[in-house]
Parts: sequence; structure tokens; C-alpha cells
Amino acid sequence: MFFILSKILTVITVPSNILVAVTIAGVALLATRLRALGRRLLVAVALVTAALWLLPVGAALILPLETRFPPWTPTQEPPTGMIVLGGVINPQVSVAHAQISLNESAERLTTAVALARLYPNARIVFSGGNAQLTGGRPEGPFALRFLEQLGVARDRVTIEAQSRNTTENATYCKRLIAPKPGERWLLITSAMHMPRAVGVFRQAGFTVEPYPVDYHSTGWRDLLPVPRSLLGALTAIDNGAHEWLGLLAYWITGRTPALFPGPAQGRPAD
Repeated sequence: MFFILSKILTVITVPSNILVAVTIAGVALLATRLRALGRRLLVAVALVTAALWLLPVGAALILPLETRFPPWTPTQEPPTGMIVLGGVINPQVSVAHAQISLNESAERLTTAVALARLYPNARIVFSGGNAQLTGGRPEGPFALRFLEQLGVARDRVTIEAQSRNTTENATYCKRLIAPKPGERWLLITSAMHMPRAVGVFRQAGFTVEPYPVDYHSTGWRDLLPVPRSLLGALTAIDNGAHEWLGLLAYWITGRTPALFPGPAQGRPAD
């Protein structure tokens, strides 16, 4: 039920979708006795849209998320393995064109390949099933093909292809890996998604070391310039709002121990 509800809420709470819905409502009201209200709605949408374009709203949403955890620092002790979260492959496009189609989060997989070469004894666990509400295919088999194509040995890779969201990523990975005391597991996901992912793994009792990738910002100086396009500004706002709403929903439903998980005190940021 949580999965279905979260997918529905994701669609109706996207800021750009809300702007479109209010615009449609305003246009529809122009043909009724409430045309004055319709005009007010259209003016409000225009003003809000302009503000979202000219003000650094997207950067203000994304920067706290991406700077919550520092980049991973190598140590003398090599990691036991790395967990790569899904959301990086488009299975439908991959099938249609008979080649692996990566999306804008490709760094999750390419980073895993680089680390696999750096740490030849480390295991790789890819966690990604079918996140579509209807239809779709799991990402896992495609991730395995991609890793093998880039030279990663099959016997080093474990695929978890059942999970549909971050909560299930943590639950199924812990069950599949059965981590032992003293093992060091890296968690590779987008920097924007890392606070929620770490919180979920902590709640599942699985200690991980964050390895954030796929950054969308360069730093706090992003608050200064005006976005080059309205579409770019709305995309950043949609992405940032999605993560903050996800953090709130996961915290309210007990899927994370804190509203905004951060580095643990007294040990590496796990």
C-alpha cells in the first residue's frame, strides 16, 4: 500500500504538475461565471512561475541534500563491498534498442566499475527492481549486463531485483548480504538521495558508508545566478521537492530514524 500511495502522491505533489493543473483550472473557469477567479488563477500561476525561474529555489532545495554527507575518503582498509542503488537504467528503452540505456544517474554504475578495479576483492551488490506502478521491468538484469560489458567478473556481482523503493533496497540487501561485524559496505547513490537512503539503511540495522555521486550542484554559489531556462529551474525544483517530501514521508511512517539523517557521531559517516 505504501508503494502505491507513494507513487500517486509523487505525481500530484510535483511542483510543475501543480502549476499545470492550476493553469488548466484557470483556463476552464474562463468559460464559466467564475471567469474572474480563472483570471486570478492564471495571473497567480504566471507570477509564481516567474518567481520560481528568477529565484534560486531549486538550488536552495538541492544544496542541503547534496552537502549533507561529504565525499567518501579512502582508507587503508579496503571495503568489503559496495551497494549500488537502482534508478539508473531505463529497461524499456534498453529492450527497444537492444543496448543498455542509462539515465542521468549513470554515475552510480560507472563509479561502481571504477571502485571494482581499485578494490579487486570487493563485492558488488546492485539493488534495483521494477519501480513502475504498472508494467515495466526490473533493472537488475540490465545492470549485470552493463557491469560485465565493462569487465567486471560475474562472480563478483550479486543482483537484487525485487526492490521497488529505498525501503525495500535496504530490507532486501540486508537479507541478501547478511553483513557481518567488521565488514565495510559502501552505499553508492545520488548525493541528493543519500540522506534518505542512509536513514533507511540505518533503520534496517545495516551500517553503510555513504559514497555520494551524481551531483547536480557546484556549491553554495549556485544560489547567485539566475537559471538559464525555466525548464531547468523547474526540473531542479521538482527533483529537490521530491527528495524533501520523501524524507518527510519516510520519517512520518517510521522508515527513517530522523527527518534529515546526517553523518553519525564518533564514526565514519554511515
